[in-house]
Amino acid sequence: MSFRGDAEHRTRNLEIPGSRFACPGMTADNNSRYCEEHSDEAIQASFSALDCFEEPVIRLRFARTGWLAMTRQDSMTTSADTDERLIEKGRKLFAQSWRFTHASPSIESLPPMGSLEIAFAGRSNVGKSSLINALTGQNGLARTSNTPGRTQELNYFVPDGYSGGEGDLPPCALVDMPGYGYAQAPKEQVDAWTRLVFDYLRGRSTLKRVYVLIDSRHGIKKNDEDVFKLLDKAAVSYQIVLTKADKIKPAELEKLMGETLAKLAKNPAAYPEILATSSEKAQGIDEMRTEIVRVLNL
Repeated sequence: MSFRGDAEHRTRNLEIPGSRFACPGMTADNNSRYCEEHSDEAIQASFSALDCFEEPVIRLRFARTGWLAMTRQDSMTTSADTDERLIEKGRKLFAQSWRFTHASPSIESLPPMGSLEIAFAGRSNVGKSSLINALTGQNGLARTSNTPGRTQELNYFVPDGYSGGEGDLPPCALVDMPGYGYAQAPKEQVDAWTRLVFDYLRGRSTLKRVYVLIDSRHGIKKNDEDVFKLLDKAAVSYQIVLTKADKIKPAELEKLMGETLAKLAKNPAAYPEILATSSEKAQGIDEMRTEIVRVLNL
C-alpha cells in the first residue's frame, strides 16, 4: 500500500468521523475539492473502507514516505517541522552500526538497568527479528528463522561505540523478546518463556515502550489480548505494529487498522496509533524509527 501526494501534503491529517472526512483548515465547502485535487484513487478508496467506524473518530496520517499510520482523534499531533526533525533524528540513530550485547534466559541474568529500552513482543514467527533488522539496516543483526519459537531469550541490541560503563551508556537498547503462542513447543518450555516475558514487562523501569507485533494476515488473537491485559495492568505503554502489511490488499489493511484501533479504545496503556510495516519491502520503517525517537525523547 502506498499513498502518495505532493511533499506539502504528505504529512496532513485526514479525520474520518464515520464515513465523513475533513482536512485541517478546510471548510466543508472546499473539503471535497481539496481531496479530489490532492488524493489519488487509493486514498479515496480508503475512506469507504472505514465507513463502518463512527467512534472514536479515526485519523489517517500520511507520512512523508506515503506509508500509513492510523490514530484516534485524541492522540497528540505534531507540526510538519517537528516531524522533519524527528525523522532526521531517527535516521541518524539507526544509521549507526548496531551490535548484539546480551541474551537473558532468565530475569536474574538481565543486564543492569541503565539505557532506555524498547521491546518487541508478539506471537512466534510474527517478524520481530526481521523488523529489528529492517530498523537498523543490518540484515544479520537479529537472528531470523522460519521455525516458530526459535527466539527463547531476551536479546539486547545497542548502537556501537559505547563502553556501557557509567557515563558512557548507549542512548537506548532494542530488546527482542521470545515469541508467545507457539502451540508445538513443550508446555514446560512455553511456561518458562511466558514467565520470562511477563516478569520482564512487569519489572523493568527503564522500559519505555513495548511494540506488540501483529501479523496483518491474521489480526489480533486471544493470546495477544492476554498480553494487552498484562500491559494495561502493569501500566506499560505499548503500541500495535502490523507486520507483513504487504501481504494483504490495501483495503483489507486499512479495514484491519480501523478494527484494531477500535478494539484498543478501552485499553488504557495502549498508544492510540497503529503502525503498518513490511520488513521485506522496507515500508513503514522510517515512520517507526521516528516514533521510537519520539518515545525516547532523544
